[in-house]
Amino acid sequence: MSSTATGYDQLASQFSPDGRLFQVEYAKKALLKSGTAVGLRGKSCVVLAAEKIASSKLYESSAMNKIFSADWHIGLALIGYVPDGQHLLQTARNEAVTYKLNYKQDIPVQHLKLRTAMYMHTYTLFGALRPFGAGLMLASSQPCPQLFCIDPLGTVNSYSGYAIGRNEAAAKTEIEKLDLKNMSGLEMAHEAVKILYMIHDEKDKEFDIELSWVGRNTKGKHVKVPETILRKAKEWAVAAVDELNSDEEI
Repeated sequence: MSSTATGYDQLASQFSPDGRLFQVEYAKKALLKSGTAVGLRGKSCVVLAAEKIASSKLYESSAMNKIFSADWHIGLALIGYVPDGQHLLQTARNEAVTYKLNYKQDIPVQHLKLRTAMYMHTYTLFGALRPFGAGLMLASSQPCPQLFCIDPLGTVNSYSGYAIGRNEAAAKTEIEKLDLKNMSGLEMAHEAVKILYMIHDEKDKEFDIELSWVGRNTKGKHVKVPETILRKAKEWAVAAVDELNSDEEI
């Protein structure tokens, strides 16, 4: 890419002769340096799952969080450079607070995703700025289950299932096999954990999984999945992956 991008990748606002923004493409590649996050939208619930990869055994698990609440009813999963992601998280939270102060009601996820996407897109319009090296997924169940993904360009789309990060292509392949419209929150939680175990790189041996959901089962509140359910999901996922690997060896 370097030979093609010579002279055209210095500014985020400069197009190459074939219409490419190389700074944005570089930002998208930054997502591949992080773990993988998966979002699944079912009939009454949305599940978010993310890899927590530790580059050192000295890391505290709580210091590697990838899933947060933008508001009490909106979950947010971050993948990419941590400082960029934290800035976007704070921006989303500020939007939620400002909306509530102005309109005396909780911010709709449709409004939050547009405001956040426009903010991210602004950073691709000026030479003095650079695109964010982070992508995010938004999940909410009000008024119905919804899942959105925003890329570093500021493009936002709605999905029934999606993945971002290092192994997103493999994760999307597995998601396409699921009948999400007829799955419960518990079933999706198990499948999300299974997908992350299936696509995990063996070289990253120290990793954990973060899991949350929002929907009818949580009365519309975005919360972390209880530890007992997460533990059972991990056990089921490990057994399912081992069985799959043994069948392939045969």
